[in-house]
Amino acid sequence: MTATPDRRQGVSHTKRKETEVRTIAGLRWWIIALVCLGTIVNYLSRNALGVLAPQLKTLLHMSTQQYSYVVAAFQVGYTIMQPVCGLVIDLIGLRIGFALFACLWSLVGCLHGFAGSWVSLAAFRGLMGLSEAVAIPAGMKVVAEWFPNKEKSVAVGYFNAGTSLGSLFAPPLVIFLSLRYGWQSAFAVTGALGFVWAAMWYLFYRSPADHARISDKERNTIIGGQTSIVGPGKHGIKEVLGTRRFWAIAQARFFAEPAWQTFSFWIPLYLVTERHMDLKEIALFAWLPFLAADMGGLFGGYLSPFLMKHLRVPLIWSRIAGVALGAFMMIGPACIGWVASPYQAIALFCVGGFAHQMISALVNTLSADVFKPGEVGTASGFAGMAAWIGGLGFSLLVGALADTIGYKPLFAALGAFDLIGVTLLVILMRGYTRESRQLPGDHGTSTAV
Repeated sequence: MTATPDRRQGVSHTKRKETEVRTIAGLRWWIIALVCLGTIVNYLSRNALGVLAPQLKTLLHMSTQQYSYVVAAFQVGYTIMQPVCGLVIDLIGLRIGFALFACLWSLVGCLHGFAGSWVSLAAFRGLMGLSEAVAIPAGMKVVAEWFPNKEKSVAVGYFNAGTSLGSLFAPPLVIFLSLRYGWQSAFAVTGALGFVWAAMWYLFYRSPADHARISDKERNTIIGGQTSIVGPGKHGIKEVLGTRRFWAIAQARFFAEPAWQTFSFWIPLYLVTERHMDLKEIALFAWLPFLAADMGGLFGGYLSPFLMKHLRVPLIWSRIAGVALGAFMMIGPACIGWVASPYQAIALFCVGGFAHQMISALVNTLSADVFKPGEVGTASGFAGMAAWIGGLGFSLLVGALADTIGYKPLFAALGAFDLIGVTLLVILMRGYTRESRQLPGDHGTSTAV
């Protein structure tokens, strides 16, 4: 007579337990959506400066070269900190590490409203660079942990879209806030959004091994599809930096990054000074290159598996083929200085945004392809340092030369950079040629460096 209540209690307990650990279908895509949201918030606060540059030059009495120093302060901090961020998240994990850095960049972003000169603005930008540098290393580590090889480029395309979406939303939102409530409000609002995202990340994120909401089927799909193409074991910094595959990725990012830095920090100022557009026109049109960039990142993400499936292109070379296509498309923005209409210039900026994000998504994916999850943060961080050294150098060049020789030769250089980068990428990755015709996830895929 007492067995029935016990069984009922057992059934009730089992139901409660099943409810508590109810899985989420396709959890990895929800995870990458959360990363994308964090990247949007990151780039929204970052790009507020570029949108406000025409106003701030007047309000803070900045010259073009002094503005380039403000931009450079962010780039120096970002450059120095990327490998540190990569190491930190490899050591303490994504959950705590990403949330911590998000809180830091949010605080510094809000403090921008207290800048009273270009020097203090540069100081705040430097601090923001130190904290926002976590975005790409953390995103790549998530991709390495959560996705099988065949889906990595698609996942990178989606999370990388956050960089463009943040840049896309910045012009209308920042200009609306600055015109309605003052320029300080734009920094306060875009900065504070990071606190909200940090709380969401800390509450929801766990690794695939620890996440209570992942199904056994999805966990097996992830693990089974992560056939490594490098030797076993985790390597230290010296070993990672000593590989040819690291330098292949690092130099490609070095030559690609100047274009994105130029689009992010210089487009509004260029449109005002060279194309004589006002802030309202910038709010209407300056976001279009970043919409095109979103499309480029997603296109690159799907191009790679398409080439593998239909043309049997090996994993690594499917990425490189997309990089090469993007590099040739960068000839478009190289011609911006030769078109007469500001709308033609914006159209070529759109071509450049599409091409660059195709390149960026696929080159970033290579880090997750050729390094183990425990090394991806480190490898991506140091490759990011190389990228931002390129972006920093070119931004300083723009600041020093834009008022004297104009923007035409500077934009022309951007087209040449990516062609150089893809040429070196092909040369440095040549050891992967014909090593395997297998698709990601096939047994036996292995490649020596």
